[in-house]
Amino acid sequence: MNDRVVLLSIPGLRESDLVVMPCLRGLTSAGDLAPLSASAPGVTCAVQANMTTGELAGVHGVIGNGFYWREEQRVEMWTAGNDKVMAPQLWDRLHEHDPTLTSAAWFPLLIKGAGADYICTPAPIHHPDGAESLWCYTRPERLYGELVNNLGHFPLHRFWGPLAGVEGTAWIITSAIEIARREAPHLLYIYLPHLDYRAQKHGPDSPEAVEACRELDAQLGRLIGSLGELPDYRGDAALWLVASEYAITAVDRVVYPNRLLRQAGLLDVTRDADGRELIDFAESRAWVLADHQTAHAFVRDHDPAVIGRVADVLAKAPGVAEVWDADIQQRHGLWYEGRSADLLAVSDAEAWFAYYWWQEDDLAPKFARTVDIHRKPGYDPAEMFLDPAAHAAGIGGTPLDASRVRGSHGAPVRSPSQRGVLLSSARGVLVEQPMADIDVCETVLRQFGV
Repeated sequence: MNDRVVLLSIPGLRESDLVVMPCLRGLTSAGDLAPLSASAPGVTCAVQANMTTGELAGVHGVIGNGFYWREEQRVEMWTAGNDKVMAPQLWDRLHEHDPTLTSAAWFPLLIKGAGADYICTPAPIHHPDGAESLWCYTRPERLYGELVNNLGHFPLHRFWGPLAGVEGTAWIITSAIEIARREAPHLLYIYLPHLDYRAQKHGPDSPEAVEACRELDAQLGRLIGSLGELPDYRGDAALWLVASEYAITAVDRVVYPNRLLRQAGLLDVTRDADGRELIDFAESRAWVLADHQTAHAFVRDHDPAVIGRVADVLAKAPGVAEVWDADIQQRHGLWYEGRSADLLAVSDAEAWFAYYWWQEDDLAPKFARTVDIHRKPGYDPAEMFLDPAAHAAGIGGTPLDASRVRGSHGAPVRSPSQRGVLLSSARGVLVEQPMADIDVCETVLRQFGV
């Protein structure tokens, strides 16, 4: 057992990346290494809930990065509230075991209002005129103001979007060092997505992805060195665990399920005030929430005949590997009543799903050309790119060319290339054989005797 545990969540990290990451390699060279598989759907919110609860989506309810609330006909993408997680998490179980055990949750998703003692996560303030002010949700509430005084605002535009770079990661690590100095939480859980974005944008084996590994390693060196100077984390007092969440695979094909359903006469559109097309959730017999390599197909009134038609349309599409109905989702531990889709399509490892439904780009809604993670009914990795012509014309800067994306994740793990890695700084912590994301929770709890 250890007095302190530092859990780093680094999506996209692979064993092969350690070659160019000397700081991380040095930290974990005397410890254990196990291949780590993400449970389907292997996407951020679901995997983080798997890791922090030790359960699958059928128990904790986080079926992906977004939710569709049928009664309200409302999509909720990239929400922040911890009320979506319906199972106890690491901090809850630590408090139950020993109320004096403290936790810090630094930048994971679905964390606002969680039971961790110290929290920091982006929470920009949206103004009525559409403007946005930089801010973070923190516990205690005053903490972000104090961090701003010392570090400046969290650079959100450097965390996601076409300008994303190591600056966002640097701020996260600097602020995490600050909370460790101030409070020395027994569990320090830090989400660092820097590798994820570069690998999706350029491909997991691209020179840009390799450079991202080097950039992240330099920042990890700061974290390791700074915490190593603190008595509570020095030497054997702290155990470090590094979990990749999921691996990124190279992709060369885009599947557009909403366009397919529209061609089949199952998806209807309406027009906004500018004449642009929007999905008509009320009238559509079916539509899809696209989420990396998974696609959640919602059918109006759960009509069995329509479910069959949708399954047929999706299964025949090139790039689609499988279509899971409710029974199959339940067998995989993914079915959560009231949240799960009627069908879940999963792509080939070399393909991914885009949310587009329009056939002509002139009819795409204005938000399609912007970095707008909340209004799009699906994940849009094209937000990592910039369309200079559109930007210069004042119509946004996000291109409508999904084929530029070179990496994705989320499909069930079927080959070693889809596995990430779980590392420890000490020997005997892990069983050095393939592990699943849900095993991370119990690995952490064991260190505290839970």
